[in-house]
Amino acid sequence: MSTPSPSGKGKGRVKQPNPTKRQAPSTPVPSARRQSTPSSAGSTQSGTPVVKRRYKPGNKALLEIRRYQKSTELLLRKLPFARLVREIQMNFSGHQFRWQSSALLALQEAAEAHLIRIFEDATLCSIHAKRVTLMVKDIQLARRIRGREHE
Repeated sequence: MSTPSPSGKGKGRVKQPNPTKRQAPSTPVPSARRQSTPSSAGSTQSGTPVVKRRYKPGNKALLEIRRYQKSTELLLRKLPFARLVREIQMNFSGHQFRWQSSALLALQEAAEAHLIRIFEDATLCSIHAKRVTLMVKDIQLARRIRGREHE
């Protein structure tokens, strides 16, 4: 066991409470605690427990597919896409150019539309191969069938 250092600033120093100084507690301590009744958390008014919705396998994916097919919003975040565009442009030209936000938005719209077309074609390729799972070879085949002008 370590002994306190003569200066009083060592590892072994134990702070003793000062009996002359007393601080009021930061939060008031209740004198009598109220007995709480069991809450009805997790149950409805009729007393039956609330059961979280359980989807069959694949149903959630189908719901997401329908949701994204209905929507028109961009799926890629705008700022990371803009950074990627600027980085690619810098690698090609070696000069930093300024981009209008409308130009970046148009480029992102075109890029997402192109990706969606490739995924649609690749999905058709996987279905043709009697598979449900999309594989890399499906995307490669879809790009090859599309030809050079669609890359």
